Amino acid sequence: MSRKDFLGEFEHIVLLAVARLGHVAYGMAIRQEIEDRAGRPVAIGSVYAALDRMERKGYLGSNVGDPTPVRGGRAKRFYTLEAPGAEVLCRSREVLDGLWDGLEIDGERPA
Repeated sequence: MSRKDFLGEFEHIVLLAVARLGHVAYGMAIRQEIEDRAGRPVAIGSVYAALDRMERKGYLGSNVGDPTPVRGGRAKRFYTLEAPGAEVLCRSREVLDGLWDGLEIDGERPA
């Protein structure tokens, strides 16, 4: 595996949020999913920067939905997990699982 095959922590979190949200994965929903599940505040600009970067890598695809009156006529950009994104997530999980397997930290074995 080359260095480019590894995900940074935030990229990993964003890809997982997109996968969880499915067809309703757009910027603000992704941000909310991360804040709810990871328990950490996230700047929307960081989310969009990560989404753009991962789309360029081919991990994500996107399309623009229909304009909505709620958003003043602006459309939302929806993101989907592409096959290379799913593959890198699975590889990342395998690597982390292998590193955690049998590891004890301060006498505690992780669940």
